[in-house]
Amino acid sequence: MEKLGKNLQAAEIRNLFLTYFERRGHEIVHSSSLVPYGDPTLLFTNAGMVQFKDVFMGLQTRTYSRAVTSQKCVRAGGKHNDLDNVGFTGRHHTFFEMLGNFSFGDYFKEDAIEYAWDFLTKTLELPGNRLWVTVFRDDDEADNLWKKIAGIPSSRIVRMGEEDNFWAMGETGPCGPCSEVIIDRGEHVSCGPGCGLGKCDCDRWLEIWNLVFMQYLRDEQGNLAPLPKPSIDTGMGLERITSVIQGASTNFGTDLFMPITGKVQQIAGKNFETQDEVFASRVIADHIKACTFLATDGVHPSNEGRGYVMRRILRRAVRFGRILGIERPFLAELVPVVVDTMEGAYPELRPKEEHVRQILARDEEGFLNTLEDGQSRAGQMIAAAKKRGCQVLPGRDAFLLYDTFGFPIDLTKDMAREQGLTVDEEEFAAALEEQRNRSRKARRNVFHDAVELHELVKEVQPTVFTGYESLESQGEVVAIVAGNSRETEVEPGATAMVVLNKTPFYATGGGQEHDTGTLFSADGEQVLGEITGVAKTPYGVTFHHVKAVDSGPGIVAGQPVVARVDKRRREGLKRHHTATHLLHKALKAVLGDEVQQAGSLVDDCYLRFDFNYPQAVSDKDIELVQKLVNKMIMQDSPVIAYEASLEDARSKGAIALFGEKYDDIVRVVEVPGLSAELCGGTHVSRTGEIGCFMIGAESSVAAGIRRIEAIAGMSAVLKTLKMARNLKEISNTLDTGADNALGKIQGLKDTIDALEREIENLKTERARSIATSLFGDENSARKVGNRSVIVSRQDDMNPDELRHLGDLLREQGASVVILGSGKGPRAFLTVMVNLDLASAGVDAVAIVKKGAKALGGSGGGKKHLAQAGGKHFQEIDKALEVAAAEATAVLRGI
Repeated sequence: MEKLGKNLQAAEIRNLFLTYFERRGHEIVHSSSLVPYGDPTLLFTNAGMVQFKDVFMGLQTRTYSRAVTSQKCVRAGGKHNDLDNVGFTGRHHTFFEMLGNFSFGDYFKEDAIEYAWDFLTKTLELPGNRLWVTVFRDDDEADNLWKKIAGIPSSRIVRMGEEDNFWAMGETGPCGPCSEVIIDRGEHVSCGPGCGLGKCDCDRWLEIWNLVFMQYLRDEQGNLAPLPKPSIDTGMGLERITSVIQGASTNFGTDLFMPITGKVQQIAGKNFETQDEVFASRVIADHIKACTFLATDGVHPSNEGRGYVMRRILRRAVRFGRILGIERPFLAELVPVVVDTMEGAYPELRPKEEHVRQILARDEEGFLNTLEDGQSRAGQMIAAAKKRGCQVLPGRDAFLLYDTFGFPIDLTKDMAREQGLTVDEEEFAAALEEQRNRSRKARRNVFHDAVELHELVKEVQPTVFTGYESLESQGEVVAIVAGNSRETEVEPGATAMVVLNKTPFYATGGGQEHDTGTLFSADGEQVLGEITGVAKTPYGVTFHHVKAVDSGPGIVAGQPVVARVDKRRREGLKRHHTATHLLHKALKAVLGDEVQQAGSLVDDCYLRFDFNYPQAVSDKDIELVQKLVNKMIMQDSPVIAYEASLEDARSKGAIALFGEKYDDIVRVVEVPGLSAELCGGTHVSRTGEIGCFMIGAESSVAAGIRRIEAIAGMSAVLKTLKMARNLKEISNTLDTGADNALGKIQGLKDTIDALEREIENLKTERARSIATSLFGDENSARKVGNRSVIVSRQDDMNPDELRHLGDLLREQGASVVILGSGKGPRAFLTVMVNLDLASAGVDAVAIVKKGAKALGGSGGGKKHLAQAGGKHFQEIDKALEVAAAEATAVLRGI
């Protein structure tokens, strides 16, 4: 492919772009995370404008009106999904970089077009006569500006329809026409006589830059109104423009990918000559970039959401590694190459390199354990479908592969495509959703119904929360819901969901459990009901789960009441919630800043904190975390809660959860110098109020996700006292002091270990003796020609001991060994076959299954070793004889 323009490396192109616009008044803004901040509707950042979305919507302001970025992007899930195309084309990627310049109500079409033309033809020195443009069919202004500024003739300006050249942020909101810059790569890559921009989609016409002119606001009826401050959003793929500058026929032939494919070739130990091999190396190069950047930004392989997409990408790369003959884990070896290639623009990669390697290695190793079986089963399913004359593999089959072998649908689709089949993705999605619905249903509790119940109270104003200032407030009953309908009263002894116009009760949310308490009459004298749960709808209406007292007057809509929170429970919740923030800080300090919260539960007597970490936390680190939290508690620092703009809170370092949606004004809970988090929960006023903190357990809850369970305050005091009592009782039992108890226990353990070893030695000697005696017992040692079948009942042996005896008998020359134990309440049968005979057709599984029928059970195993069990232990002698008869018959037949 012909090189065009300056001779530049990709890093130089990126830097030229940023500095070009910086000199023209643009603020260089570092790439945002691949996990969109505060936008749970989007799986990944998939364009440069994502981090400026609220600015374009008028919901946020910045200190600058012009910006330029090199944004890392992923398109591998949801609406924007290029995963299936990666490798099959030279242009599609899961991970790519988007160069973009932006104007927020500053300059518009004329300057945007002038900048684009000037950068392409003067900075990059691309030949102007090879550049074409497309404009929206009705955009005369853009058409005229391209002619005026660039001198492009009408013959190289193509008008396109709304599908190609009109951009919208959503069904409603900012939108406008766009103009694409296309480079003609030459007639030698033409698709034929009908080749032409707008007529075909061949490699001759390569889009390199898209200029979006946001000039309208679309309402719910689809009407367009002019925006008061038109804006500019542009995007140029770094990989594409680099392929043009470097004369590469595909993006994979550039210096952004060549070091990675070179390393893949080195690992595979061969040159890639066939089309399949080249294709596989491209897939791996693309996918390792995506996985490296995703892991750096806190995404871990899992079975849900972003983690599920990452796992699909990773496992697709593993499968294509096997096509290249790479049978061992290898993806972690590619991470340093990605880091070396990209860290100049993304310095966050280097500090997390080892962390990323561990994440990828762990998931790859887990997948390799099931990949071979999964591929074999997938091959059988595809072959069966072809035999039936089907062109489509059933989605249920694809789901079975996913559910049993961890096979992402992309791998099944790739294998099916290689055999000329497609996959019924709708049926797969339905089966997957059905499974997830079952899981959701299993996790449901009564308070999740608040979301559904909102339809019954949609005219009710959001409940005013007074619980930060007081544990008691006066209010009015504004709605009552029982079952699935609105009611006017709660009768004595009945339960219902009660809505107040204002409440001091905290509703379950943000990881913190709900308050409990009491509802009183307006004068605060008469108890009306007990509040056992609180939940809030997404629209701010709070439901109180109330049981009216049996002897009371009931509760009536419109009635004035006093709501009073249980102080003891609230105090416990506050202690454990603030302790959770301190734990988060301590984990980052001890394990590394890459630790990120993955979930939490705060109750009045304990807390649970989930976080991403690739391995079990050592006892030493647990102790360090525990000490650090208690040190922060003893500092008795103030805990300050205040409201701030989201931008200000972020700039001050306040921690926010990935995927959470935040309002423009957020609540920050800060322990000055220690911790700052966006949080709506309740907290102590000083850290000293927590009292003390103790970690009870550390465990794994999912791949790459660890869980700490801990207690604070009086819960920790009571636990400490209980442990002290237990230690004293243990010391008394051992007849020693508390300081010497551990040594005494270790001494006893050493004695027990020695005795157990002696017992095992005695069992081994006994087994050898039994084996020798069985060969001399004509009832046990049965000859079949020149071969011997040993049959014996050993009621005092368990299955492992039977197997050990069988090994000894085979070592001494037995052809087939049949051993049983019928002590009860369950019988066991073991069959072992000489390896040569097993290869010749004597199947231990077939023999053991014959005997298992007599026991009322079943059996299985391998040709040389099989075991069975059954409840009819009294039939063990019959089972042994039936199995012996089967073995004898088989031996006579070979």
